[in-house]
Amino acid sequence: MTTEDTARHAPYTTPWLDPAPFLRGVAWLDRGRPVRADPADTMRLPWDTGERATLPIGVRLEFRAEGAHAVEVRYRATVPGPTDALRDLAHGFALWDRHGVVREVWTEPAEEAVVRIELPGGPGPFTLHPPEAQSPLILGLRAVGGALVPAPPAPRWVVHGDSITEGWWSTRPAHGWPAVTGRALGWDTVNLGYAGAARGELATAEQLAALPADVLTLAFGTNCWSRVPFSAPLMYETTRAFLDLVRHGHPRTPLLLLSPVLRPDAERTPNRLGATLGALRDAMERAARDRIAAGDGRLVLLPGHDLLGPEHLADGLHPNDSGHQVLGLAVATALRRAGFAAG
Repeated sequence: MTTEDTARHAPYTTPWLDPAPFLRGVAWLDRGRPVRADPADTMRLPWDTGERATLPIGVRLEFRAEGAHAVEVRYRATVPGPTDALRDLAHGFALWDRHGVVREVWTEPAEEAVVRIELPGGPGPFTLHPPEAQSPLILGLRAVGGALVPAPPAPRWVVHGDSITEGWWSTRPAHGWPAVTGRALGWDTVNLGYAGAARGELATAEQLAALPADVLTLAFGTNCWSRVPFSAPLMYETTRAFLDLVRHGHPRTPLLLLSPVLRPDAERTPNRLGATLGALRDAMERAARDRIAAGDGRLVLLPGHDLLGPEHLADGLHPNDSGHQVLGLAVATALRRAGFAAG
């Protein structure tokens, strides 16, 4: 056995580190667990929003390695029962550097377990994306053969939306469009996407107003066509009210509004109140333009209809990995053009 092999298999001397300084994408904490809605204000939220907010979507570890050749992560996750619909969902940890994915390690949900991820040469920085299903809670991390230090802080980008923002139909947590945008801009993405929800709930707007953010993006509206049907006038007034409430807490924060992306079955099909998705999109965009015309110089509108084609949709609604990549880069470009991001 070589000296290097001996070092790689030597007993551990590095203690477990508190994960808090390494965690990114954290909106709120509830008794130490990252959550995506204010735990002091859950009673005003719809049930589906509250349920999705318990999942650690977008929460990740970011660090630099000082001589370490591996990192170990101690975590706890819910063990799915035999009838759990997500029982067979892959449970993997993905290590990324600035060039792309470096390594993936697959494991099983456990009440408590340790996963080891080998590091490539160099100090990083590295981003480690844990699995998101079964609500994993990071308990600690430690270096093997060196030391770990938290990555430097980055601008905090809070993005709110529905299942598309949450990343549905992307094959990895790192492939959802908010993760793509955040990597492209070097930002700390805080993902407040709620599958099935994000219908302009004003309680959510007030929570966003109270949440620290350097940049904001709103990307809701698709679920206002069918899940809870809106008329076009209701969509217009809801968008205005939502923006008004967010601006109470962020009067000058850069804000991009992304209107709903293409949904072929809904574009010209009236919902139960007679509104097509096209009409709802127009109403949302008109509300944003009216606010900009009234003097909100830190609000930018990105119309969503033409950003994706049918080939980018996995199921006629949610983007596939290619669609998430296209959408994420389009949002990054819009934020740069608006002067909200460098480059």
